[in-house]
Amino acid sequence: MTRHTGSRLRPLVATFVSAVFFLPLYLVLTNVFKPGHKIIDAPAALPLPPTLDSIRQVLTRPDHLFWYGLINSIEVTAISITILTVLSAMCGHYLARSEGLGAKVMLVVMLAGLMIPPAVIIAPITEVLRSVGLMTSVAGLVLVNVGYYVPFGVFVFAGFVKTIPIEIEQAAAIDGARRLRIFWQVVFPLLRPASASVLIFLGVWIWNDFLNPLIILGPAEGTTVTVGIYRAIGEHQQDYGAVFALMFLATLPILVFYLAFQKHFVKGLTAGASKG
Repeated sequence: MTRHTGSRLRPLVATFVSAVFFLPLYLVLTNVFKPGHKIIDAPAALPLPPTLDSIRQVLTRPDHLFWYGLINSIEVTAISITILTVLSAMCGHYLARSEGLGAKVMLVVMLAGLMIPPAVIIAPITEVLRSVGLMTSVAGLVLVNVGYYVPFGVFVFAGFVKTIPIEIEQAAAIDGARRLRIFWQVVFPLLRPASASVLIFLGVWIWNDFLNPLIILGPAEGTTVTVGIYRAIGEHQQDYGAVFALMFLATLPILVFYLAFQKHFVKGLTAGASKG
């Protein structure tokens, strides 16, 4: 393939890939503003005339399915990513500044845990939570999220810490600051880009999680927005407009969250790429 042919082929490939990713978004956005019977007849047609009946129906459901799911999702996601960010930053800083073999082995072992699919370990997790009395509780779900996702946070923070000159910490230590104070007042403010990356990635993953909330929370503690979409689709469900509206409303909070932190997103991911 010549260079000229490759330069002409790249835009075509990029356009095709973009169209593949845009198609689901197009279907959701168009079907949100259409009545249910028009979705069945022509799911890809434009919503003419557009209507907000489906969104209004979801927001005013008698069982408050969306509102209960929204509150639970915000609670679980906010608590989980806060704990994960702090814990991962502290652990990543320690491993990045440790020169011994033990720190490298610990990092490899933690990253190996991410290779295990959540569905494989859900059965022993539920047994452990049941034995300690945390099954069907928000605290139990938060604990599972922290235990499973902390290796990813440690990986991102450890790479970013290596880009921070250690002389800054040494100067603070000479001035009499202890290690914990050095971390919180000197290092942690410099980890803002890495924190944004961890918050966005883990926030999206936890918000979109379906299996863990479905099994761990159960009906006792209500539902999350993702489980709410599943529960809104009954055996004889035909109101697809309400389903698409629920999907659309469930996406808005995490989209706003991403836009709030996207400024530092790429910088936090690529900061540790040039240093070992």
